[in-house]
Amino acid sequence: MDVFEAVTARRSIRKFRADEVPESLLREILEAARWSPSWGNTQPWEIIVVTGEKLKKFKRANRQMQLDGALPQPDTTMPATWPEHIKQRYNDVGKSVLTALNIPRGDKEARQRYYSDMASLFGAPAMLLFCLDQGIAREYGMLDIGAILQTTCLLAHARGLGSCILSATVLYPAMARELLSLPSSKAIIMGAALGYPTAGAPVNEFARERTSLDSLTLWLK
Repeated sequence: MDVFEAVTARRSIRKFRADEVPESLLREILEAARWSPSWGNTQPWEIIVVTGEKLKKFKRANRQMQLDGALPQPDTTMPATWPEHIKQRYNDVGKSVLTALNIPRGDKEARQRYYSDMASLFGAPAMLLFCLDQGIAREYGMLDIGAILQTTCLLAHARGLGSCILSATVLYPAMARELLSLPSSKAIIMGAALGYPTAGAPVNEFARERTSLDSLTLWLK
């Protein structure tokens, strides 16, 4: 698959088939992704691959904490406010998702089911958690995490897999560390759901939007 095609065609998947992803395919993707750039070639990332029974337990625990209204305490602080034009983009994609799922704005029960589905990774059979050592400068380390995370998602798309980068995977790091036996020295930065997309699902096919090139670039000569 051409790189340009992978970048422009890849999208967030919000409904996965239950089919397991072969470990050999996950290894192929990550073997290539490890060539992602990093500051000074430091390669500070650590990737936790979670499948099978461990993932089932994570999904159940993550979903229950969400249902119980547990206060999220991610290792990386989530933004509380956005400039209005960015907030509008966030709201617009939320509307597109709910419309694709035929969930009216006022249907709180249906919205809660969607949030629970999100906490369960939309049924994905694999989860990747991208971590940093707590002693690493978070700002530069997160730039590196972003690079390998994007590369991984593009490689997955090139191999017929879907992905969804989900903050819902990292809202309760204490739970994740206990359940997955991860040391407290590891900061869980971001996670991604990985699997085979459910073909024909409207939530996987609604029209995507991006701002214009001219609105985000400044050309200096």
